[in-house]
Amino acid sequence: MRVAATTREHETAASCLFSTRRVPDSIAMSSLWTPGGEVPVNPKRVEPQTEPRAATPSGPASGGDELSLDDLTPEQREQAKEMMAQMAEAQRQIAATPANQIVATHAAGLYELAAIKLGQEPPMLDDARLAIDGLAALIDACGDRLGDDGAPLRDAVRNLQIAFVQIKERAGS
Repeated sequence: MRVAATTREHETAASCLFSTRRVPDSIAMSSLWTPGGEVPVNPKRVEPQTEPRAATPSGPASGGDELSLDDLTPEQREQAKEMMAQMAEAQRQIAATPANQIVATHAAGLYELAAIKLGQEPPMLDDARLAIDGLAALIDACGDRLGDDGAPLRDAVRNLQIAFVQIKERAGS
């Protein structure tokens, strides 16, 4: 039985897992999800950077106040508007993509993380174990809802688990 796929096989498998779709222009963005919670998107307001590049002690960045687009230079305003448009487009694309594809994309990221950690000299076994366990838990929790991506991801977990055991035995840990 093979232990791990080659890089080319991994790239081929990954490209089969994901696809891009055209997003309808009619989808509007009203909020952006962040780990801290939903953040309303208002095109007339811009949140200050958490780590401003050139904050002055008396400027708005030091007091934690919101910045208005009116407070920015014309160049900064254009840059902020462009960033908001890019964020809106990204959210439209995410909204138009089936959740099972996005979850499979994140699962592939955990697979890649585990493979990288196992491939280090010396192998980073604790980190690899966490990534493998996270991937296994994600796949177990999603069950059949991953659709066609479920079977290849379950195979990937098994291959990683086998590789982990073999590498751990070679490392003598």
